[in-house]
Order: sequence, then C-alpha cells, then structure tokens
Amino acid sequence: MDTQRRHSHLLLLLAAAIWGFAFVAQRVGMRHVRPLTFNGVRFVLGTAALAPLLLVRRGRFADWTAAPAGSVPRGRILTGGLLAGVLLFGGSTLQQVGVIYTTAGKAGFITSLYVILVPILGLFWGHRTGGRTWFGAVVAMTGLYLLSAKGMLGIELGDLLVLLGAFFWAGHVLLVGHLVQRLPALPLAVTQFAVCGLLSLLGAVLLETIRLETLTAAAVPILYAGLLSVAVAYTLQALGQRHARPAPAAIILSFEAVFAAVGGWLILGEGMSPRGLAGAALMLLGVILAQGEDRAPGGS
Repeated sequence: MDTQRRHSHLLLLLAAAIWGFAFVAQRVGMRHVRPLTFNGVRFVLGTAALAPLLLVRRGRFADWTAAPAGSVPRGRILTGGLLAGVLLFGGSTLQQVGVIYTTAGKAGFITSLYVILVPILGLFWGHRTGGRTWFGAVVAMTGLYLLSAKGMLGIELGDLLVLLGAFFWAGHVLLVGHLVQRLPALPLAVTQFAVCGLLSLLGAVLLETIRLETLTAAAVPILYAGLLSVAVAYTLQALGQRHARPAPAAIILSFEAVFAAVGGWLILGEGMSPRGLAGAALMLLGVILAQGEDRAPGGS
C-alpha cells in the first residue's frame, strides 16, 4: 500500500471514530434538549464552520471546491443541496429521535446498514448488485434480528426509527454520489447542511420549546456533533476518499458502529447481552461482505 493511500485510510478511520463517538454525544444531548433543536443547532454550527472553506481556491481543498467539469450555475447547486438536505433531515431526525429509546452502540450498528442498502436501492436506478452483496444483506439482517428483535415479529421502537433513518442515509448517499459527478462538492455540502439545519430549527420552533439554559447545558455534545461530526469528519471523509478505493473506504467508514459501541460502553456504561454482541458482529460482517464486490470508482 502506498503512503498516500495509507494516509487516506487513516483519515477515513479518524472520520469513522468521530462519527462513532457522535452517537454518544447525541445520547447525552437528549438529556437536555429535544431532537429537532439538537439537530438544528448542530447543522447550523457545521455550516458556519465549513462555509469559510468556500473561499479557499488553492491547495489541498482545490478538488473539493472545484466543479468536476466547467462552471456550474448556482441554481443547480441550490437545487441539489435542497434535495440532499431534505434526505439528510429525514435521516438525522429519525436517528436523533431513535437514540432516545436505544443505546449508542445499537444505533451505530443499525445505521451502518445503509452501506448495504445503497447497492440494493441502487437497483431502482439500474445499478447492478452481485451475489456477495445479497449474502452480506442476509447476514446483516440476521444480526439485526439478534440485536433488536422484540419477539418473533416486533422490533424495539428506537431501533426501528434508526433503521428507517438508514433508508434515508442510503438515499442520501445515492443522491450525493450522483450530484458530486456534476457539482462542486464543498458548496453542495454546505448547502445541504444549511437546509437540514434550517428545516430542523423550523420544526423545533413549531414542535419544541427552545430555551437558552437547556442549550447551555447541552453545549458540549452540540459542539462535538456540530463542529467535529459535521464539519471536521465530513472534511476528513472528502480528503480521504480522494485516494482510497470505494470498497475499502466503505469498510473503514462502517467501523463507525464499533466506535459507537466502544464510546457507549466507556462513557455511558452501556452494554450488550451475548445475543446482542453476536448480532452486532453479524451486522458488521454483513456490511464488510457486501463491500467485497468490485465496483468502479464513484459507483454505489
């Protein structure tokens, strides 16, 4: 492995660690503020942190600020960012409500299913999905049953909400994968984060009560989720994926679930039963197996 690719893998692993521990921040934040308030402030902070990078035109951020081919009308960026932001809003809202009723570790493993859902949902767009992906999906769903099943047909409420959110994350990945072939990535990212933040704040104003004292109490988890999880981790992902192959990159990022479980155990004292641990292991194995297919760079 060349040095450049090794550095890219390390950047992706760091992004996965930040995202994994963000589940802990989300759980802690819910002790003080409601889900839409948390997400609204979080994504507005992330937008504010990333926006200055739009002024950077040289150096290592050049590939992230430039359009793939020629200049792009601002209207196309706004339209793409609006669509991506709506999907991001759906996924983040369901996940944020879900973590109220489940553990950080379980939420992390269930969210990682989006890696498998991406190629499966891609069938509707004419993408091909090999047998290994389907096998990985079966293994992962078996793990989901062991981790989250409530009786033969039921599933815990929090786990169900996070699972529904994984469908939004998968749709978001497919849409963004399509858009970044035509639009500059950084303006697209800033726009979608702004849309998600504004939609969340609008929902918070309509459905929740926003108080300064509760925001102050939740300042640390909000700052972590906004500045590190949104701004820093997405930047690391963008830089890391420039020189990493798609399948290894997806596998490394899927270890977000492991970091979520470790963070929940170390910081929140959360644990899993032997059945839950077996289910989590099967889910992670299924995700890794599903990424074993050889795909062209940039494909889903």
